[in-house]
This record gives sequence, structure tokens and C-alpha cells, in this order.
Amino acid sequence: MSAPRADPAAAETPDAFGAYPRLAPAQLQALSGHGTTEPVSKGQVLARAGEPLGSFFAVVEGKVAVDEGERDVPVQVHGPGRFVGDIGLLEGQPSFVTIAAMESGRVLAVPIPALERIVTSDPLLGDVILRAYLIRRSLAIGSGAGLRIVGSRFSPDTRRLLDFAARNRIPHRLLDLEGDHGAEVIVNRLRLDIADLPVVILSGSRVLRNPSIAEVSEILGIGRARPDAGCDLLIVGAGPAGLAATVYAASDGLSVVLSDAVATGGQAARSARIENYLGFPSGISGAELAERARLQAVKFGATVFAPAAAQALDTAGGALTVRFSDGTTVSPRAVVVASGMEYHRLAAKNLDRFEYTSVFYAATINEARECGVDPVVVVGGGNSAGQAAVFLAGTASSVHLVVRAADLGADMSRYLLVQVQEHPRIRVHLHSEVVEAAGGAGLKSVTVEHRPSGAREEIATAHLFVFIGAAPATEWLGPGIDRDGRGFLLTGARSRAGDSSSQPYETSTPGVFAVGDVRSGSVKRMSAAVGEGASVVKMVHDYLATGGCRI
Repeated sequence: MSAPRADPAAAETPDAFGAYPRLAPAQLQALSGHGTTEPVSKGQVLARAGEPLGSFFAVVEGKVAVDEGERDVPVQVHGPGRFVGDIGLLEGQPSFVTIAAMESGRVLAVPIPALERIVTSDPLLGDVILRAYLIRRSLAIGSGAGLRIVGSRFSPDTRRLLDFAARNRIPHRLLDLEGDHGAEVIVNRLRLDIADLPVVILSGSRVLRNPSIAEVSEILGIGRARPDAGCDLLIVGAGPAGLAATVYAASDGLSVVLSDAVATGGQAARSARIENYLGFPSGISGAELAERARLQAVKFGATVFAPAAAQALDTAGGALTVRFSDGTTVSPRAVVVASGMEYHRLAAKNLDRFEYTSVFYAATINEARECGVDPVVVVGGGNSAGQAAVFLAGTASSVHLVVRAADLGADMSRYLLVQVQEHPRIRVHLHSEVVEAAGGAGLKSVTVEHRPSGAREEIATAHLFVFIGAAPATEWLGPGIDRDGRGFLLTGARSRAGDSSSQPYETSTPGVFAVGDVRSGSVKRMSAAVGEGASVVKMVHDYLATGGCRI
């Protein structure tokens, strides 16, 4: 891509959301101690789309232009005190934009390792940069910048790529073969046939034909960190419990590997807004919370290994070895299982036909963009369902919330219940369930039955959101670890090997601990999961101090 198209006389891009703050002279001076001030000439490219940024750049004199390369997207213009990049700069991802000088001037270039130290150690300057980067990533996701995924919205392979991009908070846009002229143009230009689809395009020049998740991860710089064969602690599952355990264990000096089958954040990262988490009175998105925790974990030296699905735990000879789907094996001294839960599917007639095209298990900005103003149906009576209904009602023309219980307050927090009941575009169907789905290539409607009366109502929708609970994700552990009747892991005195001296979160297999949603008896709340993740670290220390024997 050539240097960005921009009028040198163009005004700066307004900072309407706090995404483009201007650093004060004192802040620029503080940054200068970590980098160098360099002259730039008009048209000089600082970063090209599709390539990693070599440095963090702040404008000292002149202007720079940021170009996504789309003719319908305005070029951003930034002057003295502004800085470029987004959260991907701290995660080794390629730039999704081209950045170039609009006129002769000067920029402050700071190496990425130095920037990482600033973000994780300077409470004022670091937070200004991090907060701006997180907002920019949210804006990019909302606008559909970044990757182009060309395929049919009815294709399971396309849905798999969309879900991967969404879970990893990668800006992307679907060019739908079912109705997007742009998709047709690309298919013809690249001479694609059916075996090539779906296609992933990064910055116009890098094209992956029907790629695997591993191939997409590679070009995005995701999961490049490889774990050592041995470590003190392996944590499987990077939701709130796993992230908390990682941060506290790594900060204590343990060598820690954190793995996850898809991405960091777990179910919490799928929440558009969490309003009842301690310390955030105005709320915080699950994605932002996950990004901040991941940066903390890396700051303390943890290795984040994702996407990487744990496939088996081997305890032969008393040693612990975990095998992953890519063939990697890790032999830690202890394991913390924080693999969470897998969503329950809705048992409605014909719904399996639309499982990979029209049924969603998260309500984030990605799903909201896909739904647009179309009416949506949300199934579930807990906080996840309530949060989804309120969030989607911000863009959808109507939201139908289908709840099996007779009382909305049975499983939903009071603050959410009030928001749901008072929202003019949310209609609640109590004592009801979705019993049938209908449509052709895509979902067209669902039938909702009022359980006491048997009365049925057909609701037109192409988008069904399901939040009806989940089962523990423990198949990879094999049958040797004790579980309760529902499959959750038993710990402490409740496990087969438990006695009065057992560690409260240790399973029936010595050295294997369980925290968060996967543990039997745990409180299924994010704050509780974080608490368990922090608490288990002391138990791991005690276990390791005994050389692997129960205390």
C-alpha cells in the first residue's frame, strides 16, 4: 500500500471518545527518555498495513495520516502530542493501517519493549496510552476495520473464522457471498473456486484460502510464544480465574504457562458491559478487563499460549504432562484447571440446521454489527441473558427475551432486571421457551411457547442468542479425576483423595487444582472466579514446597 491519501491542510481528527488524547509536554519529555526524536519527510511511511510496527510513534512536530485503505473510510489526521497505534502494538500483531507523515516534521520513536514497560509500570502515562489503545481497538471492531473474511454467512467454516476473530478481539468484516457485491468482485479478481472459500485477506496483499485457525493465528502474530517443556505451573483456561491465578503466581516468581483453546478472557470477554465488578463504578467491558489482565500476566513473565487446546492429562509415574492439540507437551510441577464451561445448546425443533449460521452464544459489538437493526431473540434468565438483551436493544429494532422461569428476578441481578423491564424495545416472555426454528438457508423465525397455557407465537428473526447455562469443559482430563453428578471437579475434602489436610482447591489427583466455573460448589460469578484464581496460588506454593506431597 502506498502512503496514505490525505490533504496536508486537513484538520485533525476530533477526539470524540478519548481515543486520541494529546500528550502534555511533560509526558512527551518522559517518553523521550525511552526513545529517540527522529526527523520525517513528507510522505515517509512509518508503518505499512499488514506489517508489524517497529516502534511506538508520537508526533512532536507536523502531522501524520492513518489510512485504513478503504475509499469510504476517512483518513485520520494527528498533530503534535498525538500518538499512533492500538493494542495490537503491545501484542505483536501487524498494523491494520498505513501511517505516514503528511509534511516534514519530527516524531518520537519508542521501542516496543520500552513501551511495554511504560504501560505496565507508569500509572499515569501508561494508563493514558493503554486506555486510548483499548478504545481504538473497540472503535476499529465496531467499524469493521482490519481483516476481510470473504465467505457465506451460512458456512460453518466462515462462522468458525468470525468467532475466532471476535474472541481474539481482532477487527474484521465479513464480505458475505450471499449479498455483498464486494465479495463477488474479490472472488472474480482472485479467481477463487468453492474449495478456496472462505478467504481471509489482510491489508489487500496477504490472502489465505480456506485457512485453518493456526494459519490465521500465524499471520496475526497470535500465540507465537511457545511454552518451555517444563514449568512450575501450567494453567489451562484463560478466563477470569485462570488470568488471576497467572498474575499472582507469576508475580510470586513462579514460571507460569497460561493456555486457552481460543483466546484470553473466557466468557467474561464476551460481555459488552460489566457493571457490578468492584472498582469500576461506570462499568467496564469484558474485553478491556481481559486485555489488562493479559498485559499484567506478561509483565510478570508468564507465557500466554493461545490458541492451544488441551487434549489430555497424563499422570503416569506421578509426573504431570499435558498434551495440546498442536502436538506441544508441557510437563509442569502443578496444574490449575480453569477451563470453564461449554455452552448448552437449545433443544428446539430444526434449530440444529442454523447452529453455525444464526445462533450466537455471545453479544458483543461484533454480533451487534452483524444484526444491525433486525429484531433478535435472546433466550435465558440469568445475568448473561439480561446483559445481552440490554446491549442488543441499543441497536436492534426489538429484542424478545425468552425466560423459562415465572419470575425474571429468580436468577437476574436487580440492577439488570430494572434495565430490562424499563427498556422500551425489550419484550419479556416469562414461563416460555423456544420450541421450533424455521427458515431456508438462514433462520427466518422461531416459535415461542408459553408453558402453562401451551399458546404459541411465531417471532420473525434471523438472530437467536442463547444463554441457558453450560457444562464443565473437563473431557480433556480423562476419567481419573473425581467429579460430581453434573461433571464438575470435586476438590478438597469432597474428593476421593481428600482428607482433613487436603488443600481446598486440590482435586483427587495430587498437584492438579481446579478453580472457577469448572469446580464443583464454586459460585458462578466473575468476582468469585477471580478470588479463587488468586487464592489457589498459595495452595500451589504449599504443594510445591513439599516436593509434590500432600501436606
